[in-house]
Amino acid sequence: MTDPRYTKLAELLIGYSTALKRGETILLDMMDVPDEMVVELVRAARRAGGTPLVEIRRTRVMREAMRATDERHASLAAEVEMYRMKKMHAYVAIRGADNAAEYSDVPSDKLQLYTRTLRPVQDQRVNHTKWVVLRWPTPSLAQAANLSTEAFEDFYFDVCTMDYRKMAKALKPLAARMRRADRVHLKGPGTDLTFSIKGIGAKPCDGLRNIPDGEVFSCPTLKSANGVIQFNTPTIYAGTKFENIRLELKNGRIVKATGTNETRLNEILDTDPGARYIGEFSLGFNPYILNPMCDILFDEKIAGSLHFTPGQAYADCGNGNKSAVHWDMVLIQRPEWGGGEVWFDGELIRKDGRFLPKDLQGLNPERLK
Repeated sequence: MTDPRYTKLAELLIGYSTALKRGETILLDMMDVPDEMVVELVRAARRAGGTPLVEIRRTRVMREAMRATDERHASLAAEVEMYRMKKMHAYVAIRGADNAAEYSDVPSDKLQLYTRTLRPVQDQRVNHTKWVVLRWPTPSLAQAANLSTEAFEDFYFDVCTMDYRKMAKALKPLAARMRRADRVHLKGPGTDLTFSIKGIGAKPCDGLRNIPDGEVFSCPTLKSANGVIQFNTPTIYAGTKFENIRLELKNGRIVKATGTNETRLNEILDTDPGARYIGEFSLGFNPYILNPMCDILFDEKIAGSLHFTPGQAYADCGNGNKSAVHWDMVLIQRPEWGGGEVWFDGELIRKDGRFLPKDLQGLNPERLK
């Protein structure tokens, strides 16, 4: 018997997140996901009148493919995947690997080659399809969240199927303010950073691209960021865990990066010239997500958080920065995490994780739930 929560989530992804229309094609890119969930997505896509194409991947197999990749292999993969992606109107990806460190022993040069070569496929998907990506609840995610598997599954389906239409209405004033803003100032323990978002714009995120969702993002102008930012949450990138990352920026460029696994950290930031510039700045406010679990699709939406992203900028709300890297690093500013402030053009917008202006108070947790 199919879990009814699978059906509810599939309907949200097909009917709301991708808004699949009759006659449209959709790629269902599934990695370590139960067959029952894939079946529900196929059925939902067909009920909408769409044509689903299914790709089944396994993380352990992908690790092996990347461990010995070369120019010929990566180029072939990119060519095949680009051909397929150009045929798609919509895209749903669910990742369910139980070992978040599966790629940790893929050599850095191989991982960089593969991600750099496949980056145009991701750009095609991001810029030319209606896409949404999410994780699947696994025991390792439950462990990272310090919950039992059953409790985490309940949390997962609650947060992934929350009322995103309500969120869409509540975040409009924040998006409007970010579109008007010029100077941003971030303050907090170990953090004193200024930059401009003038003319960049802002993108509201309310369940149409990521699930779970709950952020509005913009991007610093390319050479405007100056100061220091100290992140207080762990992060996993390319299978390696990093903590206590501290970035010093001068004229938009990361001139010093410290933290655990410092050699690996700087190897990633040296992937290409764009990896040391910033491709995104975002404020997170999902009321159900309070603590980090080393999964960026959850962590970047933490209530009272922000993230600052070395690497690739998005085509919309971007500064033109190009890189194979896009690394969202999260700073939580609620009091129990040390507090902090966000200022727009001299106005205090958020203090200790709570929005202060009246038009933004609908994004505070008790109002958004």
